[in-house]
Amino acid sequence: MIDLYTSPTPNGHKVSCLLEALAMDYETHFVNLLEGEQHKPDFLKISPNGRIPAIVDIEANHLSIFESGAIMIYLAEKANQLLPTDPAGRAKVMEWLMFQMGGIGPMMGQANVFFRYFPEKLQPAIDRYHNECRRLFEVVNTQLSTHEWIAGDYSIADIANWCWIRTYKWSGVNIDGLEHLNKWMKKMYSQPGMSKGLDVPFKVEKLLDDEGKVKEFSKNASKMVKK
Repeated sequence: MIDLYTSPTPNGHKVSCLLEALAMDYETHFVNLLEGEQHKPDFLKISPNGRIPAIVDIEANHLSIFESGAIMIYLAEKANQLLPTDPAGRAKVMEWLMFQMGGIGPMMGQANVFFRYFPEKLQPAIDRYHNECRRLFEVVNTQLSTHEWIAGDYSIADIANWCWIRTYKWSGVNIDGLEHLNKWMKKMYSQPGMSKGLDVPFKVEKLLDDEGKVKEFSKNASKMVKK
């Protein structure tokens, strides 16, 4: 049994989607980021950096793991699925997982801050992160022009990148003309566990369909940015 501590964010969905894909038994514990629950002592014992997601593997002597990428590697190895065991195949998956963790995630995160949450519209900052996100998306698009899946076979690299890239509208990133990325992104929804994993810890309404909800969420999220 896995205890999953999470919130409905791309990093949180990386782990919930993987748990669903692996058909693992897990129990969800919602961490309310807007209320600052990620900074409480009990959570910091599990995730010293005060960030979600984090897991506790009850069967492994209550082993706790934080950082979404580390969790994905651990779970894939535990299940012996979605991560090749041969050195070459493993290296390819790892490089694209690190690409998401060091590029896609941080750049889209900053795009969110300046495009959605920051109280002042600093256009040079918005342009900088939108342009870099677009560049990274083009890298993925080029890779997918010769591969069905990002790292060859379907793997945790696809799940990790997809959980972020699929939120491009919220980040304000333009994906026009990225044919292979768009095709892959749509195909991911039909992969086992993906749609169900997106509903963990609860289903999030499509904020972009309601301008009022967009403003309310952005206002609340801006409080975290200021801390």
